[in-house]
Amino acid sequence: MNQQLTEEKVFKDPVHKYIYVQDQTVWDLINTKEFQRLRRIRQLGTSYLTFHGAEHSRFSHSLGVYEITRKIISQFERNEYPGWPAEERLLALCAALLHDVGHGPFSHSLEQVFDTHHEQWTCAILLEDTEVNRVLRRVSEDFPEKVASVISKTYPNPIVVSLISSQMDADRMDYLLRDAYFTGVNYGNFDLERILRVLRPVQGKIVVKESGMHAIEHYLMSRYQMYWQIYFHPVTRSSEIILRQITRRAKELYDSGYTFSWMPGPINKLLDGSITVPDYLKLDEAYMQTIFSLWTEEKDALLAGLCDRFLNRQLYKYITLDDPGDSLLEEAALEFIAIGLNPDYHMEIDFPFDQPYDIYRPDAKKGGKEDKAPILLLNEDNTLSEISVKSDIVRSISGLHQGQYHIYYPIEPLLAAADRLSRAVRELFKI
Repeated sequence: MNQQLTEEKVFKDPVHKYIYVQDQTVWDLINTKEFQRLRRIRQLGTSYLTFHGAEHSRFSHSLGVYEITRKIISQFERNEYPGWPAEERLLALCAALLHDVGHGPFSHSLEQVFDTHHEQWTCAILLEDTEVNRVLRRVSEDFPEKVASVISKTYPNPIVVSLISSQMDADRMDYLLRDAYFTGVNYGNFDLERILRVLRPVQGKIVVKESGMHAIEHYLMSRYQMYWQIYFHPVTRSSEIILRQITRRAKELYDSGYTFSWMPGPINKLLDGSITVPDYLKLDEAYMQTIFSLWTEEKDALLAGLCDRFLNRQLYKYITLDDPGDSLLEEAALEFIAIGLNPDYHMEIDFPFDQPYDIYRPDAKKGGKEDKAPILLLNEDNTLSEISVKSDIVRSISGLHQGQYHIYYPIEPLLAAADRLSRAVRELFKI
């Protein structure tokens, strides 16, 4: 059973000005240790090494997603739109608040190495014996399962799912505005209030009134700019590469029977694949950085060097190529070996579209997997149109691929090799 708070709780927020909490269940969830852990997980992973202001947390983002969802629902209820199921209000708010509670340290970088996904951990935290689970079960015994099904996109009412998982969901709207604010850029901003005013619940979907199309175009262009200027920034990619190499090297050493000088239980279980929810919840960025600091003194010089690079921002440099080709890469690898480098760790080829991403795809399926639902416009005759049918701007950026290959490498050994060659030449010719 959910109750209203006797006095509304208010959070000051740099993006939304104020975040309002009226429900006892939501307030209790915020105060669980699992949700408080998100204060120790940065929203933008390693981007703080590129944009020094990007220190904001998953905690503040999750509150922001909750607030946008609350505003959308309040607008639906205030205008008494018949398409919104009022009984789903608390479910939608809880799913919005908890959608990222399973995130691990440094965002998605560790997920790639250990083949895990934060949504799976989120659902496990909701369903196992945790403080979050106990708060949700006070509403009803099956409420944790309902919230988990919204987050995993299996809940039978798609309008609730689309609030936190669609091409224009509360999650994306908050992180674009929040990330723009904390990285200090302006092109991530868009007219959130205008978008909220033109949203409508229709035929089990959340659609946009046709008169609001230009606000949506602005939102999608902001998204385009944020991905290329912030999320795919080549320096951030360099830090992500080194982070992945640390965890890959640690797993490689562990699998080979290497004896670490320091190996805490949760990391040991992470490496052997037996990690449980209580162990996983101990992992935050301070914990991982402490481990990296201790690993700078490991006997394995490669692991120690990578950890030192990450902690002290000695990132790999990069050069840009249109298409390096296999023969060039093979030749480069041989040259790296000749000067004592390991091309498996000291040469990384990166292309932004290695990650599943597109500015906007009007089709609901991508690569055989269910993708985000498209943006639909509500026409004056009450019919629905997919936005790219009517918008030249959206059509021009849909499926647009832009990007170049970057070859990342440590500059110091190359400079040392060049210096040795220079000295040898000077000595040979008595310069």
